[in-house]
Order: sequence, then C-alpha cells, then structure tokens
Amino acid sequence: MEVLFFGKLVDIAGNSLVINNVASTDELLDQLRLQFPALAAEKYIVAVEKKTITGNTSLTDNCTVALLPPFSGG
Repeated sequence: MEVLFFGKLVDIAGNSLVINNVASTDELLDQLRLQFPALAAEKYIVAVEKKTITGNTSLTDNCTVALLPPFSGG
C-alpha cells in the first residue's frame, strides 16, 4: 500500500512510502512509529482511500493511506 504524508509530517517521513503485508491501520501506525519515532509526538488524522477514519480499519496492499496533520481554513 502507499502511505502519503502531508504538512510537517513530510519533514519526518518524506512524501510517500510503500508498505505491504499490513492488515490494519493500528498495525500500520505501529510500524510507522517504529520506523519514524518522531511521528509519535505529532498529531494527525488518518485517511484510507480518501476517507478519514476514527478507529482501526482493515487494509489491503492496494490501499492508499494518508496521514494529515491538523489544519485550519479561512
């Protein structure tokens, strides 16, 4: 699956990353925090296939997951 990073998260993990064999968002986030420890200190929203999620969600290798930092509009 492709994991996309936005905002200040790009400085931590780069623009994108390909990870396979991850069954859920909880498992993915655990792996990302191990690979990029600075992510643990950041707040972000997780989106799967362009839809924000609030709990653990099943993933496939074809998914696109995005980590979005808080944002404000005007």
